Amino acid sequence: MTPHHEVRLSLVPDEPDQVVRLREFRAAHPDVIIGPGGFGTWQARIPEPKGETVATRYTLRELLDRLDELTGHQD
Repeated sequence: MTPHHEVRLSLVPDEPDQVVRLREFRAAHPDVIIGPGGFGTWQARIPEPKGETVATRYTLRELLDRLDELTGHQD
């Protein structure tokens, strides 16, 4: 296990199943920045041609669901 992976596990104690999903999303979208936001939230910044889109959710699962919507990914 890499240190980066260990950090992610410590940030998602209630959602360990989402760690794999986060890793897969990051591999598919390396330009999207995902990390802890303020006040116990998760946040993502998606670069756009004229700025960026920011998404914030309280759980990693909710954020990844929203990112799937924004990036056109379907399960």
